[in-house]
Amino acid sequence: MKVKAVLKSLLAAYALTGAFLFLLAFLLFQFDLGEGPIAAGIVAVYVISCLAGGFIAGKIMRKDKYLWGILVGLCYFLLLLLVSFTVQGKWDMTVQHLVTTFFMCLGGGALGGMLS
Repeated sequence: MKVKAVLKSLLAAYALTGAFLFLLAFLLFQFDLGEGPIAAGIVAVYVISCLAGGFIAGKIMRKDKYLWGILVGLCYFLLLLLVSFTVQGKWDMTVQHLVTTFFMCLGGGALGGMLS
C-alpha cells in the first residue's frame, strides 16, 4: 500500500512535470524567452511538481504526511538525477546546483504533504 502510494504520487508529479515543461517549451518558441525566465520556469516546475506529489501522498497516507511528502521529493530528485545522467551520459551538474535541486525537491514534497 505504501509503495503504491509513493508510486502514484511520483507518477502524478512526473506527469505534471511533463505538462509544465511542454508549456514552457511552447512559451520559449512562441515568445523567444531568454535564459533567465527559462531557468526560473524549470525551478518552478521542480517545486510545483514535488509539491503536488507530496500533496497526493499526504492525502493517500493520512499519517506523517510531511514525511511521505519528503520521500516523494527524494524519489523525484533521485529519478531526475538518474534520467539526467542517462540522457547526457556524463555528470554535468555543479555541486551547488545539485544541493539546490535536492532541497527544492525535498522542500516542495514536504510542503505538499503538510498542506494535504
